[in-house]
Parts: sequence; C-alpha cells; structure tokens
Amino acid sequence: MLRSHLWCLLLFVGGGIPALGAPGVMADPLPLIAKKTEGLERRAGLLPLYLDRQHGRIWLELPAKTTEDGVIGRYLYVEGITTGMGANPVGLDRGQIGATHVVALRRVGGRVLIEAENQRFRALTDNAAEALAIHQSFASSVLWGGEIAAEDGDGRGLVDLTSFLVRDAHGVSQTLRAAGQGSYALDEARSALDLPECHSFPENLEFEALLTYTGTEPGPEMRATLPDPGALSLVQHHSLIRLPDDGYRPRKFDPRSSSFTVSFLDYGAPVSSELETKWIVRHRLEKMDPRAARSKVKEPIVYYVDPATPEPVRSALIEGASWWADAFDAAGFVGAFRVELLPPGAHPLDLRYNVIQWVQRATRGWSYGGGVIDPRTGEMLKGHVTLDALRIRQDRLLLEGLVGTDKTGTGGPDDPVQIALSRIRQLSAHEVGHTLGLSHNFAASTWGRASVMDYPAPQVDITEGGTLDLANAYAVGVGAWDLQSIRFAYSQFASGVDEAKQLEAILREGTT
Repeated sequence: MLRSHLWCLLLFVGGGIPALGAPGVMADPLPLIAKKTEGLERRAGLLPLYLDRQHGRIWLELPAKTTEDGVIGRYLYVEGITTGMGANPVGLDRGQIGATHVVALRRVGGRVLIEAENQRFRALTDNAAEALAIHQSFASSVLWGGEIAAEDGDGRGLVDLTSFLVRDAHGVSQTLRAAGQGSYALDEARSALDLPECHSFPENLEFEALLTYTGTEPGPEMRATLPDPGALSLVQHHSLIRLPDDGYRPRKFDPRSSSFTVSFLDYGAPVSSELETKWIVRHRLEKMDPRAARSKVKEPIVYYVDPATPEPVRSALIEGASWWADAFDAAGFVGAFRVELLPPGAHPLDLRYNVIQWVQRATRGWSYGGGVIDPRTGEMLKGHVTLDALRIRQDRLLLEGLVGTDKTGTGGPDDPVQIALSRIRQLSAHEVGHTLGLSHNFAASTWGRASVMDYPAPQVDITEGGTLDLANAYAVGVGAWDLQSIRFAYSQFASGVDEAKQLEAILREGTT
C-alpha cells in the first residue's frame, strides 16, 4: 500500500513516467530533411522530390512559407491514365485525362493536406469579408493527408507522397461498376510507384504508378479484353502544376459564339446582374504588337501528333489539324499555329504538349477533344485529342459498301482508302477545334460546308453516266463559321480599345 502511495506521489510531482500522449508532453523532435533523405536520389524542380528506390517510395519537400491558414502553396492538380483497358463500352482509354483541380497544400499541425478548393462558388469583389463568407459557405474536398516526417529550422518539411500516388484517383472501380463489369477494388499488394516515370520539372511534377484492380464475377468486357478477367492493371498518371500567372484575361461567353465555357456563381455580382458567370475556353495567344492588325505572336500554339499513328494516317492527321493555321492567320495572328510530330521521350500527358493521340480499342469507339483547363479562368493549358484507331477502317468498309471494293488501294479519287483519309483529316480538324475551345455547330451543313465542327455526311455526286462520284466527298479546310469563331475567341485589342464593342461587331458579322 505504501509503495502504491509513493508511485502516485511521484506521478503528481513529475518524477514518474507520464502516460503516452498526455497533455504537455514534448514529442521527440523531427529529424532534419537531410538526415531523413540520406542516401536517396534528389530531383530538383517545381518542388524537390526524393526517390527511395529500395522501398519504392517518393518523398516531397514542402515549402517553408505559410499563410495564416496554413497554406504553403497552390497548384493545379490533374490525374489521368497512361494506359487503357481497350473496351469502348467501359470508357477507360489510353491517355485519358480526368478532372482538373486547384489544390492547396495546407499544413495543419503535424500533417499536410492536399485540398481541392471549390471553384463553383465565388465572389469577384474587393470586399475581403464577402470573399471569406463564400469560402466558409461552400465546402472544399481534402483529397489526401500525410504526416510530416522531417523538418528543417526554416520551416521546410518532408512528407511521404506514395499513398497519394498509389490510389484510385481516376475512379476506375466506380467506372467498372457503372459499366456493369463487376465489383473491383485496388489491390495494394499488386500496385506500385513507377519511379523512373516520376519527374520534377521547373513548372510541373509528373508521377506514374502501376495500379491493379481485382474482383470477382467479371463482366463481358473484362472477359473479352483481359488476359485474367479477375485482374485489371492500368498506369495512373498525376500532374502537379504551377498556377498560371495573372497575364491571361478571361473573355465573357456570348450565346451567339461557338465556345465551350467554364461557369460559376459570382455572389459578388450586383443584384441587377446574373448570378452565373460564364467565360469561354481558349488558349493564351498574344501578339507581339497588339496595335497591329496583323502581328507575329509571342508564343505559337503547337500541337503534336502521336508517333504511334501509322502512315498514311499520320500525315493526314497533321494536314487536317494544320487547317486551323488559316483561321488564326485570318484573325491577324501570324505564325500562330502549327502541327508537328511528338518528339522522342515526350510524355503525351505532360502539360507542356498539346497532343493528338492515337488510341486502339477492341471495338470501334468515340473520338473526342478536351484537355487541361484552368478552372479559375477558362484558359486551355493543354489540348488533348483522342482519335479512335478503328474509325478509318470502319469508314473504308462503309465506303466499300457504297461503291464496291474494286477501287480499294488504287490511290484514285474514288479509292475508299483515299476517301477515308479525307474523312480522318476532317476529324482531326474537328477534334482539335474542340481543344481550341469551340463547340459543335450542327447547323453548319445547312449553309454548305460552313464548319468542321459539324458532323459531315459524305457528298456523293452522280455523273452523267449514272455512276457515283466521291471525289468531293469531304471538304478541305476550315469553314466560314470556324473563321468567325476563332476571331471572336482569340482577337486581341490594343489598350484603350472598347473590347466589348469590337466583339459585338464580330458577332453581328456572323449573323448577316
């Protein structure tokens, strides 16, 4: 009994061993970053990375400067999949890009959070209290959190980023379930970082991980395309990108224009104005001399064709996409647009490359144009086109059904192969048009061939002898509506010019 009382007395005066986690107890200090990363490969760039090849892990060095709310940096975050499943009904395609978020790296106590900020509700106002109210009224989404494992005296920290990268960021499990292909979940034992494909560039970080999803009762597409229907392995890609500077000026959407938009509710707008704000999607394009009607550009828009595309399709894609150079030239931008072959070693999902990607599937599928868009402004940061590899083969078969097979491969104007190539040129221009910010125009065919943003049917003429003539099956070049749309979206005006008035004039020209 005496020993028990003495033990209690020692605890009371601080002479005993306090309980783990008791208030006021000093935790062991964190090691320095250099100590924690000793022996690891360091890669400098947007944020320093440390690669632990022995354990297959990656460490991220965090900036020192913090704001009152703990934010140590804001970036764009984009995820996607480098490899696909090859089943069009499922929709998991090679080079597919997912959502783009503005994320804040936020330190809260001993943890760092990656928080997707809410861009759907804003207050474009100088009233800081009003802006704060919007921030507090609508929730954000924390995508991930990790423990600070090391810290230097200047406030820089270190976090193990592996679990953020090796996760189902693309929603593959949900996609498979929605497509009726079974219940699959990420199998961490069969998933790992691909460290040679993790890079730190000055403006962006790029990561890849091999993810394996396992499940039972696989659906028909799983059985048709996978070597083992119970295991689907894909390469997940992540990009963390420096936020663009404030040199880009958003342009207000007009329903008479042919543009995609980013939209949000602006609670800072006057009561007399609409709550919803829409800004068009477009690339940043600036003249060297904004006062000149025609001027060279500071930085041209360059698109790159996937080298996996076989000839003669590759040349057809380059030619068709290059039609847009005429539209920019007509809008006063000299040398503003060109198309090249993707250089060796360039990654199709790297933000620095606008890409026209050739995607194979087991069955004929969709082609589409999209990209990475700054959700704050509508600026297109990376155009990304996906073209289905079976499309041209299907077109050839359809044409052979119309005119027969005896001309196939002859190289003449009535050769179904040559006509299919004409169609793929138009498709290349169409999908690139989407990545330039332009929406569909299904009324264009009522005005002849006014836009490549229509879905064109082939023009089939009948000769005096009663035979079918497909020499003019598909148009060459962009149409009048495309020229108009590029003028509205991209025209640049000198300082002091009434931009709204000039844009209104362009729109009125298109209705006369």
